[in-house]
Amino acid sequence: MGQKRSAGNSVRQRLTVPTAVGQVASWTRANRFGLFCMAIVVGIGAGLGAAAFRYLVFGFTWLATGHEEFGQQGRVASDHLPWLGAGFYAVIPVIGGLLYGPLINRFAREAQGHGVPEVMIAVAENGGRIRPQVTVVKALASALCIGSGGSVGREGPIVQIGAALASGFGQWVRMPENRLRVLVACGAAGGISATFNAPITGVFFAVELILRELSVEAIFTIMLSAMVADVIARVFFGSAPFLSQLPEGIELDHIANYLLVALLAAIAGLLGIVFKNLLYKTEDVCDRLWGRRPAWARPAVGGIVLGLLLLAVPQLYGVGYPVMYAAFAGHYALWFLVVLAAGKMLACSLTIGIGGSGGVFAPSLFVGATSGMAFGLIAQHVIGTAVGHPALYAIVGMGAVFASAARAPLTALASTVEMTGDFTLTLPVMLAVAVGTTVSRGLSYGTVYTTKLLRRGIDIDRATPTHIFTDLTVAEAMHPFTAPLDLTHPVGDDTHDWTGLLGPVTRIREPQALFANDSLAQALRQLVLYGRDGLPVIDTDARHVQGWLTNQNVLQTVGAYVTDLEPGASRGRPGDEWTDQAAAHNEHDPRSELDGYCIVEHTLSPDSVAVGRKLNDLEWPPGHLPVSVVHNRRLIDAQPAVRLAAGDRINVLVPKNGSHSTEAAESRQ
Repeated sequence: MGQKRSAGNSVRQRLTVPTAVGQVASWTRANRFGLFCMAIVVGIGAGLGAAAFRYLVFGFTWLATGHEEFGQQGRVASDHLPWLGAGFYAVIPVIGGLLYGPLINRFAREAQGHGVPEVMIAVAENGGRIRPQVTVVKALASALCIGSGGSVGREGPIVQIGAALASGFGQWVRMPENRLRVLVACGAAGGISATFNAPITGVFFAVELILRELSVEAIFTIMLSAMVADVIARVFFGSAPFLSQLPEGIELDHIANYLLVALLAAIAGLLGIVFKNLLYKTEDVCDRLWGRRPAWARPAVGGIVLGLLLLAVPQLYGVGYPVMYAAFAGHYALWFLVVLAAGKMLACSLTIGIGGSGGVFAPSLFVGATSGMAFGLIAQHVIGTAVGHPALYAIVGMGAVFASAARAPLTALASTVEMTGDFTLTLPVMLAVAVGTTVSRGLSYGTVYTTKLLRRGIDIDRATPTHIFTDLTVAEAMHPFTAPLDLTHPVGDDTHDWTGLLGPVTRIREPQALFANDSLAQALRQLVLYGRDGLPVIDTDARHVQGWLTNQNVLQTVGAYVTDLEPGASRGRPGDEWTDQAAAHNEHDPRSELDGYCIVEHTLSPDSVAVGRKLNDLEWPPGHLPVSVVHNRRLIDAQPAVRLAAGDRINVLVPKNGSHSTEAAESRQ
């Protein structure tokens, strides 16, 4: 009795929280102001997350080197470990790899790499769903990687951290899929905005690269989140432009210099392609060399090679923003600028290839700044001072290389102008971004972000002829029950043995459920993973089972939508198969489990008393509800007039306390 009482209390506790959460979710769906409020919350979270992550990077870098940022002065030894001397570079990357390698491998493998592709695929293919633990794992792994010498950026991790925070929050309140995708884009925008003190860049980044579509509601929501995140970040880091340490007098003086800008942009476009190709070629080489050895040890072993590269060029240690400042100030010779540009591409590619965690946004800016500065010095040497300050071409190169690598011209333009705070550079940067993007589109297909997905067989740049599966909901396709089942108090007959009605039980399974407001795209994923003969549909408060959904219901509804027929007038069949990889990204929501119920499957034998009778002719015990029938090898709804035949497979939704036959069948399995 005590066990039953405690079990009942636990059920009530589980139901109280989902009910409150469901009320919040219902309010956000019914009221547009609710989505804006959630965007503000996401913006606050993204701003605080970005600030915390930056301090985390500074902290790990200081622990390793004695400085918050390392390498700008060509330091060879650590202030904290002076006795290591140059051997510092052979030790610290290995120690860092030993820490973040197992962390990623054990808790969140999607935290490996530069992060943005994982957010892109979550929005494009998984309805904005990201596992909550990615937030913590990505923050720790990327901070450890950068702090121990990884030559990657902190923007990709911050995007993934902000997106994961937003996704976790949205899933907690059971946001509909279309709004959850927007909320994830808000998290990404907030992360970029807080990192660069550039809210416009955050908006363009979220729209161009993450959401990849335009709508007034989405843009306004993203703008709100980016603005709030930037305000939060200014409390910690001030309001000065991110690249405020620029020399004076870097205007474009003569209109003829636009020809030089166009030439530099074409070169930068090629560099963006080279960077992308080198990144993935290096990853392939590392994969072949490492083979089937334990993945958790790969960053530590690869750290030896990375350390040798850092020993040769210490300026490649970490993110590299101080090195960019020094380049703008003219502290480096022409030949060394070329070394820095080539070295950064190699060091970043190697860091990602050995299993490191960090972004490619900052490395692309680094490559653009150093190569652009080199171009400016060459132009000044050949033509004279009329070409203007070489730092002008460094800024132009930043925008062009990123535009080529990411193929996001609006983001590249906004980031360059906002980070420098100099809007007089808008026209030359606009030209450079356009040329760089054109060169990239003409010579390659994937970007530095989408190529990672292409290598998995996922092309999010493909044309999408319709948004039917996203626009239609489960409620529009399900077979509704005449009277919804109450989940709070499952009622059944404990004394009635009903095995004689249909015959032996062939299978019992714990049901997953769909929410009535889920999109059909999400429903199909769940049906493939968990719904052999369909899944129950529950309301947003998780209080009632409203109906049953099968693949056939989905196809009939889509067919009716396309052909403008009445539901049930069209017939369809599945055209695509979901891969195991897609299934791996679609873990069920534990809150959607039907506590107190199970699905009992019967296969009718020739001597079953149900053969030849209609469903409504059978006497079902209280609380037992037939939900689907496989009749003549075809899955159909459990309509009362269906006449049963030998070999038919019937699924019945049954309270777990509903019959002795259920317990007996469970004991046999």
